[in-house]
Amino acid sequence: MRIEQLTFTRFLAALLIVVFHFGSGSIHFTNPYTQFIFKQANVGVSYFFMLSGFVMIIAYHKKIKIDFVDYIRNRFARIYPVYLLAIFLLFILSVVSKNLDVSNFFLNIFMIQAWIPGKALVFNVAAWSLAVELFFYMVFPFLFNHFYSKFKLKKLIIPIILFWIVSQIIFHYVVYQDDFLGWFYDKEDIMYHPVFHLNEFLVGNLAGLFFIKKSKYLKNYDWHIIGVITMVLLALKYPIGLNFHNGFLAILFIPLILLLSLNKVAITQLFNKKIFMFLGEISFGIYILQFIVWQYISDYRLNKYLGLDKVEDFVFCFFLRLFILIGLSAFSYLYIETPIRNKIRGTINAKSLNKQNV
Repeated sequence: MRIEQLTFTRFLAALLIVVFHFGSGSIHFTNPYTQFIFKQANVGVSYFFMLSGFVMIIAYHKKIKIDFVDYIRNRFARIYPVYLLAIFLLFILSVVSKNLDVSNFFLNIFMIQAWIPGKALVFNVAAWSLAVELFFYMVFPFLFNHFYSKFKLKKLIIPIILFWIVSQIIFHYVVYQDDFLGWFYDKEDIMYHPVFHLNEFLVGNLAGLFFIKKSKYLKNYDWHIIGVITMVLLALKYPIGLNFHNGFLAILFIPLILLLSLNKVAITQLFNKKIFMFLGEISFGIYILQFIVWQYISDYRLNKYLGLDKVEDFVFCFFLRLFILIGLSAFSYLYIETPIRNKIRGTINAKSLNKQNV
């Protein structure tokens, strides 16, 4: 089962994160009317984690038990080809500039940087979230085989919500401690630590289990969706001292995901158009390749080869890089990600057939 209308939301979240990282120098993104959105657009990563938890349930809910080996191959087929492309491109740039840190390179190769104090953002800054995602992938088969496939939804609601509440309390306590240092981790390490993002994945799982039970009740939720988006904007505008980095916005993102999934009219029909679905499909490339594009197409090179000034031509340079990023992501999706993924999945299916014949 695929819920196509959710695909485009991944592109929107990835785009907001790119603006968060690289658009702060433009009045178009930092004017008094829009800056509250773009200054906190990193909540898009939190949305990714919740959506990941939701989609995993949708993808595997019909299975009685998940085979870990085939499952992990499928997961790696989904994320590792373009992730490796990003590492390869950064490796070339680091070697040429004589700025290669071998230890940071290998931390990224094995997707463990977010576990190591002070290393979450090394090499490819955006890749920290893949270290978190890999953690989710590792724990999901255990959760599914021992809990989700054996217990009814009612018995899972309280433990997961309690875990989310406790996670928020601990996280906010840590964030607002000026001199926090625990188990070798400081506040910044906690911001990116996989365990402190597990609550987002779990509430996504819970939303997926709820959707499976309610998926037959498709209705017109367009105005409900607009209402929830408005509440998200109000929360970003008036955060009242809350930190949204590690899942607090689940109270709005989860209803948004469910309403989009259960909706059947205008917004769904719009998001299901081929161009929007394609943009959603390449969103992972947009996210993981963003720092590579900005480093290759540096301010220095734009000035040297195109005569573009960092200040005066900021908006043009931003959208030039964004256009190149989208093009590179599309190329990667069509000619690297999809062929490799299909080949790996074909191998898995062939092995499954052989097992059945034996």
